[in-house]
Amino acid sequence: MIVIGRSRKAHVHDMHDGKTILHTTKRVLIGPEQGAKNFVMRLFSMKEGGCSPYHTHPWEHEVFVLSGSGTVKAIDKMTAVSVGDFVYVPGNEEHQFLNAGKEPFEFLCLVPVSGEG
Repeated sequence: MIVIGRSRKAHVHDMHDGKTILHTTKRVLIGPEQGAKNFVMRLFSMKEGGCSPYHTHPWEHEVFVLSGSGTVKAIDKMTAVSVGDFVYVPGNEEHQFLNAGKEPFEFLCLVPVSGEG
């Protein structure tokens, strides 16, 4: 069965913990609740000053930038990204996403079901 939804109607998870995750929300657009067995599609939104934690995990993920501008931090460099850019993060690669502007930085992030938690 094909499932169609509205991203702005998906539940907003406030990820902000005041320490390692700042001014960031996540919406799960497609996952097990929609019948997906293998992958989860999430929409992240980072306000000005927002960031994900600097972290690593065993699964890969794919990112597509929808709006704003950001920086992807890796163990050896920082790379600017903007609308239309894509990012592949291999498993076990240290990484972090940061909002580099004043406007919201939004991106789709796809992970295996085991990577959504």
